[in-house]
Amino acid sequence: MSHATYELKAETRERVGKGSSRELRRNGLIPAVIYGDKQPPLSIALSTKDVTMKIHAGGFMTTVAIIDVNGEKIRVLPKDYQLDPVRDFTMHVDFLRVSKDSQVSVAIPVHFENEEKSPGLKQGGVLNIVRHDVELNVPADDIPEFLTVDLTGLKAGETIHISNIKLPKNATPVITDRDFTIATIAAPAGGLQEEGEEEEAEGEAEE
Repeated sequence: MSHATYELKAETRERVGKGSSRELRRNGLIPAVIYGDKQPPLSIALSTKDVTMKIHAGGFMTTVAIIDVNGEKIRVLPKDYQLDPVRDFTMHVDFLRVSKDSQVSVAIPVHFENEEKSPGLKQGGVLNIVRHDVELNVPADDIPEFLTVDLTGLKAGETIHISNIKLPKNATPVITDRDFTIATIAAPAGGLQEEGEEEEAEGEAEE
């Protein structure tokens, strides 16, 4: 289920603002904020190298972390981060305080398996993925790494809804008012669809 917890060392930031943030980045640090759990926001600075390595390792947004702030251990879940659009380094991170009983909303990646066992795909159909991830309400200590869609036996024209996916225990979709679409098996029309057509089909299905 959830990834192993990791630890990051941080220091508090006395000054905030663009000037101090630029100074931090020049010194190999990035500004971050810890909020939530009915406590005041805490401004901190983290090692740019350490955070960037965790982001690129995968699962960053679905893994609970321990942040050591001057000796105080704070359990958090990353909620957002900003990358420099040109140089692709981390600019800022927002963390949410969590406890063992915390329920959090997390976007969980969707993995598809057994494509070779789908008659629709074997006949030249196309898997149109409408949602690459699904937002779930889950316990902070039990965040699934991914959701699995088994394509075994699926024929052309069939649709995979959220109700077709076995969700982990204590996990519920954030969207509750409809049985939303995850993917469809599109029938081949004169051969495989082009990429542009596939994107159009995704957009239509999402609507």
